[in-house]
Amino acid sequence: MALERLSERVSRLRAPNPGPMTLSGTNSYLIDAGRDRFVAIDPGPDHQGHALDLAFAASDRGATIAAILVTHGHPDHAPGAARLAALTGATVYGHPRSSFAHTATLWDGKTFELDDLCLEVSDAPGHAVDHVALYLRDEHALFTGDVVVGQGTVVIAPPGGEMATYRNTLETLRDRYAGAERIYGGHGPAIETPRAKFDEYIAHRALRERQVLAELRAGAATIPALVERIYAEIDQLLWPAAARQVLAYLDALETQGRVRRVRERCATAAERTLLELDLARLGDPVAAEELGAAAPIGAVVEYALEP
Repeated sequence: MALERLSERVSRLRAPNPGPMTLSGTNSYLIDAGRDRFVAIDPGPDHQGHALDLAFAASDRGATIAAILVTHGHPDHAPGAARLAALTGATVYGHPRSSFAHTATLWDGKTFELDDLCLEVSDAPGHAVDHVALYLRDEHALFTGDVVVGQGTVVIAPPGGEMATYRNTLETLRDRYAGAERIYGGHGPAIETPRAKFDEYIAHRALRERQVLAELRAGAATIPALVERIYAEIDQLLWPAAARQVLAYLDALETQGRVRRVRERCATAAERTLLELDLARLGDPVAAEELGAAAPIGAVVEYALEP
């Protein structure tokens, strides 16, 4: 992939990991900090060629990568940090709750500073517990990782994903960075209308919640039944992913006291097919962690609205 110059200071190099969850690949960013030093954001998967390309991109401009900032620990964003650090000697920064190897911390409400560069750090949980967003105020540019991406929406899947938290993050970032003029997401193209995109994401989540409540009211009591009705228009290959999304809505509604679990029962063969995530068919190694495949939904639960 070729290095793309996005602004006077920001460039993008897309990792060679396209897939259903990663779209055209993970966006890795290089920011010119001045004094012949660069900062890398989200070095992507553990891919030797991509790490070399990032290091060479800096050296071609007479600079070195001095710091690596990771927005969250998912396998399409964080593993490349160790390889890139080994190549460049850069310090790796992560959230306090990040489990990947890092030697410095991105603290909520603080700033990351290097030479002429200043990035404001904001906790941005919901998609992942260790997610941060970074704001380059000099360019009114917000790096959102997987909170907001340049194409479509993002998956919020328990146990790592939490819907109510994610919706609060969207509103917080929208209001805190009302002056943002561009979003650089973890996947897809740059977003030139940040406020409109945040509003779109917030409205989409509210719509899906209304659909879940309406279908429960109409008698769809299980996750498989809700997926079949709400996500009828999408490829059935993605229905197991949609099932995790529905679970996130139901967990939030249950916590709010608006929905209750009535009983559990054994799944039918058709329900097992819908709920079981076939990673081989999905063809995306990121899906295991993104969709909580290590913590399957399990038995079929019947839900009902609280009176």
